Amino acid sequence: MSTAAAPIVPQTSATDRLPALDALRAIGAVAVVGHHVGFQTAATMNTTWGGWLARLDVGVAIFFVLSGFLLFRPWALNAATGQARPRAGRYLWRRALRILPAYWLAVLVCLFVLPQNRPASAGDWIRHLTFTQIYGPGQLRSGLTQTWSLATEVAFYLILPLVAVLAVGRSWRPVRTVVIVCGGLLVTAGWLALMGIGWLDNGLHTTWLPSYAAWFGAGMAMAAAHVALRTGTAPAAFRVLDDLASAPIACWAAAVGLMAIATTPIAGPRDLAGPTAAEFAVKLALYLAIASLILIPVAFGGPTRVKEAFGAQSARWLGTVSYGLFLWHPLVIELIYLIDDRPLFTGGLFNIFVLTMVFGLVYAAVSYYGVERPLQVLGSQRRNRLAGRGQASDKPAVDVAAPARTAPTVPASTPTPTVGA
Repeated sequence: MSTAAAPIVPQTSATDRLPALDALRAIGAVAVVGHHVGFQTAATMNTTWGGWLARLDVGVAIFFVLSGFLLFRPWALNAATGQARPRAGRYLWRRALRILPAYWLAVLVCLFVLPQNRPASAGDWIRHLTFTQIYGPGQLRSGLTQTWSLATEVAFYLILPLVAVLAVGRSWRPVRTVVIVCGGLLVTAGWLALMGIGWLDNGLHTTWLPSYAAWFGAGMAMAAAHVALRTGTAPAAFRVLDDLASAPIACWAAAVGLMAIATTPIAGPRDLAGPTAAEFAVKLALYLAIASLILIPVAFGGPTRVKEAFGAQSARWLGTVSYGLFLWHPLVIELIYLIDDRPLFTGGLFNIFVLTMVFGLVYAAVSYYGVERPLQVLGSQRRNRLAGRGQASDKPAVDVAAPARTAPTVPASTPTPTVGA
């Protein structure tokens, strides 16, 4: 009697990332650059098409949803495959090693170089070095205004291990996990309600983590669904995500349609005026849907030409240096205006955007190869030494990067952060 051969599932690390997702970081970063250049040149005030530039801060939603997906996925995967939980200490060390050195360098340069930041007070240094610049009004300094989202992201990093343990529980039950992490929607809804009754400030408190718990929670829910689908533990309802992924053009067309709605006043003002609670709620909901529709075709389903394109070396390189582009592009914009002695809200949109992208990528590459990557290597060497002493080890886990029936080998990509604007 013959038996059919079982599909071979490649054994890889639970922390391997989906290569095609690297390109989403680049998309988010470029969108944020366009948003900031549009504001600096006053192009966002153009009544015909300026709304599209104003809403390019949707890149923040892409970053946050992607963070929830990628960072929660190891907890879900290890639970589904019977592996030990990821170690919180190791996870936090990796996050700190990846985020802090380049960020601290950017803070150092911006506070020293930009004349509008001099003299920087002790409070400026402490707040920016500790990611607490968002917890008081008017504390973001020139060249560092985009770091509000990084401060919010760091708050998510810190609570993720606890949330992950509570969400996964002692046994793998994907539906329960999805329901628990979707509690982020309730957190955001409650936060918005407090804004609506006037207990919270519609300017200051829109930058705090509870405002975006729904975005992070949605990413975590999709990570749990992805793991369940790839390990054969998903209910039939989860298959809708693979079905959607098979129609990427439809997903992205829907995202563009939602973006068009977001460009209207329904999603709040284009300038720095604080939105009403209702406007902020609409913007959060639209951006969440847009980010999800962008992510699903790249993360779910089987191998496609879309994933091949997103996983190309050039796209992945842009994703690799996207953190540096996020960190340095506001400084580049400030320097362009200082060197050229240009007043604010002037300049050509296209020229400023091109200059910002070119020099922003140069700064990003120098930051990555000169600071970020060397310290990642040193951190890896330290972990290897500890593993050799029996103090740290990694067990093989089932790869969830592709359906088991196809069993492709997915190369590990360079770990990079997902940060916002």
